[in-house]
Amino acid sequence: MITYSSTRGGGDKLNAAKAVIKGIADDKGLFIPSEIPKLKVSLEELAGKSYQEIAKMVIGSFFDDYSEEEINYCVEHAYDSKFAVEEIAPMAKVGGSNPCYFLELYHGKTAAFKDMALSILPYLLTTAMKKEKEEAQIAILTATSGDTGKAALEGFADVPNTQIIVFFPDDGVSEVQKMQMITQEGSNTHVFAIKGNFDDAQTGVKQIFADNDFAEDLNSKGFKLSSANSINIGRLVPQVAYYVYSYAKLAEVGEIKAGEPINITVPTGNFGNILAAYYAREMGIPVNKFICASNENKVLTDFIETGKYDAKRDFHVTNSPSMDILISSNLERLLCHLSNPEETKSYMKSLDREKKYEVSENVKAELKKSFVAGFADQEKTLLSIGEVYDQNGYLMDTHTAVGYSVYKEYAEKTGDKTKTIIASTASPYKFAAAVAQGIGLDQEITDFIYIQSLADETGVPVPEGLRNLESKKIRHNDVIAASAMKEYVWNSLK
Repeated sequence: MITYSSTRGGGDKLNAAKAVIKGIADDKGLFIPSEIPKLKVSLEELAGKSYQEIAKMVIGSFFDDYSEEEINYCVEHAYDSKFAVEEIAPMAKVGGSNPCYFLELYHGKTAAFKDMALSILPYLLTTAMKKEKEEAQIAILTATSGDTGKAALEGFADVPNTQIIVFFPDDGVSEVQKMQMITQEGSNTHVFAIKGNFDDAQTGVKQIFADNDFAEDLNSKGFKLSSANSINIGRLVPQVAYYVYSYAKLAEVGEIKAGEPINITVPTGNFGNILAAYYAREMGIPVNKFICASNENKVLTDFIETGKYDAKRDFHVTNSPSMDILISSNLERLLCHLSNPEETKSYMKSLDREKKYEVSENVKAELKKSFVAGFADQEKTLLSIGEVYDQNGYLMDTHTAVGYSVYKEYAEKTGDKTKTIIASTASPYKFAAAVAQGIGLDQEITDFIYIQSLADETGVPVPEGLRNLESKKIRHNDVIAASAMKEYVWNSLK
């Protein structure tokens, strides 16, 4: 059986169900698997399989303490008609002689890639609670830079024996993202804007998890904390499935031969989405390079290029706000895979105390083997949106445009013609003002008018979850100081 232990070496080895329930290890490290399982079928046999078939195989391989029936139940209830397209994660081929392939991960209810994992996490969690005879209510605590929060709220709304609490930066999300969260229905949903940025929200959540006395107090009220952020292994593993699926689809339609390496480009801030691609390679998907794309908050670009992680820098509010992050939590998992828990713990101690660390020469060398990195500022992001739309009629959101811009620069610089998948992480309508600017539309007053202008200009359908969003009732009004987060968690759980 695959077990899960902390990246920092403390605590027991747990089965998957217990790791999903806990969310974060007792020593505040993240859970990683004792091994990354290999694909159960050949690359040739992957072609033709549905998304659900691949998700069952991938998730079931990692979470092997779940029965086949339990995995089938979770997958079939997660990936169903709540997605707007039957393929769940379709791909769009864009470009001429050297095309790239946009893996569209935004066809779920909240129009962002977080739906891919947060549609199944509630089923994985509630199944785990039954398996482990867990009687306490689970309080899901989440910090969001925009997309995770809404997807978590949507996934956990009115799920029995759970409460979901979301914190987001008041001035750090798009107008559409904010309205998605503050209009959320559900008797167990709690949403708070904080005065600060995403790192403030994420730090506050981590501090709450680190407070053992607070955990005991909550336990006395009948609650146990867990997370819907990608620090939870139950969030990360389902994301591996869509990279395996994308390779299978390329082979199925003859764009690659089984066994041919691909590149994977991921716009990322918290490093979870690109780590899932790394896990897919370790399962057996041939990958030449992982192309890590950042916006102006380019802490990951600098790290991959130098081996030095330095969060002591200016924080930029950009037109790709879900990547406005300086503390990339999931990088800790990769560091542990490339080194060991003791070394990883020392890096995290340095990050906590000094906001920086430098990895060993061995880790630097391992990074260089697999990863390249780049960043796109806001101007390049808008230029990429306009270029791809003008030349190909394909509409990207700002985060996907960051990925495309970095990929294009990499391909031009290196001459690498390896077939490349770009993770397309959100509907362009979630960031309608910037996307409209990118394709040259007139300035409007609100994001919601931009949505209509984009639809009229491009004919691209507006996702159902974003239609008439501005007319929905606001249900969550609180704007709080980051220092008050623990108090609001306590008051929310009654």
